[in-house]
Amino acid sequence: MRTVISRGSVRAGLLSAAVAGSLVLGATGCGGDGDEKKTPKDYKAVAGTQLCGGNAVSADASKALKVITGSSRFEASGKEYSVAKAAANLVEASAGSTVTKDVCRVFTPIGTPEVQLRITWDLKDGAPTGTSAPKFTVLKMGERAVTAADMAYVFFACRSDKLAGSSEAAHIVVGVERWDMPKPPEGDVEALKGAYATVAHSVSLAMAKELRCEKNGGLPAKPVLEPL
Repeated sequence: MRTVISRGSVRAGLLSAAVAGSLVLGATGCGGDGDEKKTPKDYKAVAGTQLCGGNAVSADASKALKVITGSSRFEASGKEYSVAKAAANLVEASAGSTVTKDVCRVFTPIGTPEVQLRITWDLKDGAPTGTSAPKFTVLKMGERAVTAADMAYVFFACRSDKLAGSSEAAHIVVGVERWDMPKPPEGDVEALKGAYATVAHSVSLAMAKELRCEKNGGLPAKPVLEPL
């Protein structure tokens, strides 16, 4: 069973340095007068383009987030959640020795239907091989990009002067996954696939630029949504 993030606890963590980024088990309800009374005074809801440090979510990706979540506003990201921070952590990591780590978490605002997205990065030993699971559509971006109705991943190779100590390219994967999915996704599956791929591409490109990857890791300026 995977860990579920408590909406209330994480929200408090984003707003308090003492518990920043804390995770707990369980789930809480949303909406209603009770939640509104507990909302901190400095609580902020922002546009998608302001999430994850402000340079990770493009205008197109912000629109894609609305397709996924139904909302155009989101809880402001904590200071620990940014592409700059994720890239710095990646530079310090060794290929093949990491576990999946966060770039950012995305939450719909208090008082709205609850949706949680986890955006992650990881390092791999090499380019992806083999056949993707049937749920995924393969797209032509980077070394490989795959998307489904509740998640997407973009793999790209990065050669950069920031990645010292290796003459080989680092193989990076950025993922976007919905965490609060108790049943199969509802809605236009193809639209959801395109939306997840758009968000994953946006964050991947931002990571490639932050890392100063040669030719942006081979990623296109705009997401490529046509299947291979």
